[in-house]
Amino acid sequence: MKSIRDINVSNKRVLVRVDFNVTLDKQGNIVDDFRIKAILPTIEYLIENHAKVILMSHLGKPDGQVVEGLRLDPVREKLAQYLNLPIIKTQDCIGEAIVEQVLKLLPGEVLLLENLRFHKEEEANDNKFAGELARLGEVYVNDAFAVSHRKHASVVAIVKHLPAYAGLISEKEIRILSEVLEDPPRPLAVIIGGAKISTKIKLIKRFLGFADNILLGGALANTVLRAQGMAIGKSLIEEEMVGEVKSLRLTDTKLHIPVDTVVSADKTGKGKMGVAPVGKIGGDELILDIGPETEKLFGEVIKSAKTVIWNGPMGLFEVEQFEHGTDAVARAIISCSCRSVVGGGETTAFLAKHGWVDKFFHVSTGGGAMLEFLAGEKLPGIEALK
Repeated sequence: MKSIRDINVSNKRVLVRVDFNVTLDKQGNIVDDFRIKAILPTIEYLIENHAKVILMSHLGKPDGQVVEGLRLDPVREKLAQYLNLPIIKTQDCIGEAIVEQVLKLLPGEVLLLENLRFHKEEEANDNKFAGELARLGEVYVNDAFAVSHRKHASVVAIVKHLPAYAGLISEKEIRILSEVLEDPPRPLAVIIGGAKISTKIKLIKRFLGFADNILLGGALANTVLRAQGMAIGKSLIEEEMVGEVKSLRLTDTKLHIPVDTVVSADKTGKGKMGVAPVGKIGGDELILDIGPETEKLFGEVIKSAKTVIWNGPMGLFEVEQFEHGTDAVARAIISCSCRSVVGGGETTAFLAKHGWVDKFFHVSTGGGAMLEFLAGEKLPGIEALK
C-alpha cells in the first residue's frame, strides 16, 4: 500500500477523503470533534508540503438529497479554528462551478467540498460520480479509515481515476490494528459491549480462539444470558441471534459475562433502580448496566492484561444513572499497565466527554471498520489502495 509520504505533493491538487461524520446537537453545533482533530496531522502535512488541499466527506444520512441541517459549514468553522486558516467551502461537491473554484486554489490553501451523500451516487459506488470527483484532484488520498469498509464512490470507485495513496490516519490504524492481531503483548483481554451482538458475533468468534479473556457487556450480553436460559425481564435482546449465540463456547473459562446487573423498569433513570444477580431479573425490569460485582470481575481481568481491546459501552451510558459500568471499565483500562486499543462511535464519544481520549494508547477513528478489520474481513477502501 502506497503512502502519502511516498510522493511529492508540492503544487498538486490533493483530493483527500476524510471522515467528518460528527455528531451535531439540535442547534447544529458539533458535540464531539474527535474525528476532526484526528485528521489535522494529515492536513498540516499537506500544507507544509505546499499541496492544494481538497477535503471531501459525508455527514449523516441525507439519502441522496440536500438536507440543510447536514451541510458541512459547522465542520468548516471548526477546521478554521484548529488550523488557524481560512477554509474555503463549496456549495456542492461536483460540477463546473466547483471545478472552477478548485482550479483557483494556491499551494497551502484548503477547500472543503459539500456533503458527498447529497448525491445518491456516492453510496452506490457510481463510477461516473467518482469520475466527476476525480476531476478536482491530481492525487487521491484515503484518510477515512472509518468508512473504508464501505464500497462508496469516494472510497473505492475513485481509485480507477487517480493515483491513490493512504493518508496518515489510515497508515496508523492499519499498523496498530495489525500489530494487535499478529503479536500482541499478553495476556490479551477483549471487551465487547454495545447493543447488537449481530454486528460483533464475528469478532467474538475470532477472539474466542485467540484472546486470553473476552468480557461481554451492554445489551449484547443480554442475548448471551437469554441463550443460557437466564431470566432477563424486558431487557433489549436480539431474539433472532439466540440460536447462533448458543453455538458459541458459552462455558469457556475465558468468556466473562455479567454476574450482576443494574435494573429498572424505567430507562430514563427517573424510576426505582436496583442491583440484581443474573438470573433474578424481575419480569418488568430492564438490564441497563453491569453491576458492582461485574465491575470488580472485569477490573481484575483488565488489571492483569498487557493488551486490551475495547469496543462498545457496558450499559445505557447516555443516561447518567447507567454509565457507571462504562466509567468503571474506562478507569480500569487507564489504570492498567497495558497497551489499550479502543474503538466505536459510542465508546469514543464517552471518552471524549470525559477528556480521556489521550489516556489510551490508541483510540480508533473507526467503529464498523475497526470491527471488520479485527474480525479478519478485508476492507474495500484499503484493498483499493493496494
